[in-house]
Amino acid sequence: MSRGFPDAGFRVLTAVPDESAGFALIRLTARDVDAVLAEMRDHAALSKVSVMARGDGVATVRIETNAPVLLVAAKRSGLPIEMPLDIENGVAEVDVTGEHARVAALGKRFDELGLEYEVERVRQRVDPVRLLTDRQQELLLAAVELGYYDVPRQSTLTEVADHVGIAKSTCSETLQRVERTVVREFVDDLPNRPLDDGTNEGDEGDTTGDGGSGEDAGGDADDQRAADSDDDEGDLDAETDAEPAPNPQTYHS
Repeated sequence: MSRGFPDAGFRVLTAVPDESAGFALIRLTARDVDAVLAEMRDHAALSKVSVMARGDGVATVRIETNAPVLLVAAKRSGLPIEMPLDIENGVAEVDVTGEHARVAALGKRFDELGLEYEVERVRQRVDPVRLLTDRQQELLLAAVELGYYDVPRQSTLTEVADHVGIAKSTCSETLQRVERTVVREFVDDLPNRPLDDGTNEGDEGDTTGDGGSGEDAGGDADDQRAADSDDDEGDLDAETDAEPAPNPQTYHS
């Protein structure tokens, strides 16, 4: 349908499979909505087309189909497809979240059903709560509360270290680890993040396990830290620098 009307957009708002059919609610946008609706009603794979709402160049349509190929593939692989799902000119952009084995199984189901597809990106998702250790979270919250990240800054590195009762050198290194982890997680979660191989060479301590730059985030703070630096070199707190235990890996494709 969408290949026949390349200027039209089909957004699947929700969809559910039945034993031998699929049901979906679709938002249709097109220059000539009536022409698209007429073609949908005549389409062999659509057993029912009901217009729920109409507007200028837009319609909300409920459909029933005897060929819900995407729903069948998702059901067989045990991997639900995230909605809404956009279809334009014969191409659907599909987002799924699940274990690596199920993501791979979805690709096999696509192959079995004769669907052509490309993997745009795969990334590992980590529970944000487990990105940082308890000590790292405590230090970050203290730094934020004291205005260390305000512009201009309301406190110095020395004041943050004194507030939590750790050596200044420990505070500096721990905050750099925190900044690196948080920034990398944010960048990897951007919608236009390119496909990465998921490795960080030479950076074995990365909590996220995602691909990305090997440089430390937080470089903007280096000048201030240098200005605050003194000769007070304390032993590093091993508990502060310990990495949190990893969660089971979840992949997003």
